Amino acid sequence: MPYTPIVATLGYVLSPDGKRVLMIHRNARPDDQHLGKYNGLGGKLDPHEDVLAGMRREIREEAGIECDEWQLRGTINWPGFGKRGEDWLGFIFTITRFSGMPLERNPEGALEWVELDRLHELPMWDGDRHFLPLVFDADPRPFHGVMPYRDGRMQSWSYSRL
Repeated sequence: MPYTPIVATLGYVLSPDGKRVLMIHRNARPDDQHLGKYNGLGGKLDPHEDVLAGMRREIREEAGIECDEWQLRGTINWPGFGKRGEDWLGFIFTITRFSGMPLERNPEGALEWVELDRLHELPMWDGDRHFLPLVFDADPRPFHGVMPYRDGRMQSWSYSRL
């Protein structure tokens, strides 16, 4: 059977000094699978988009800013992550320079600048604690990981870098 994941982007907007990251606190919709958790910005690709166009659009829609400089930090295959067990494939970016003033909130929740060294204190998906150190480390090589989920819980984590 062919593998047909939902393809998505996930972006972490860094403050100009590089010490904080813009996170969304998913606290707006009671039916949200991510309710109460903090996350980066992003979402599903539209059929007509390449990955960069999708990331640019999601940052514009969710934060009201334009991406001026960014870097692909990695990819993650999340089999079984979806609400009904759908597979997801994500492209993870850091946005190191942007134009505009970020919104204070969007329909998903409040946007908050969080100190990078405080990220581990936030409520988030358990799996995020495994890959976020790779997103923000000094190694310039992108990582490529797989993180299977079952019933909303991470089962394992492995990754490689070239």
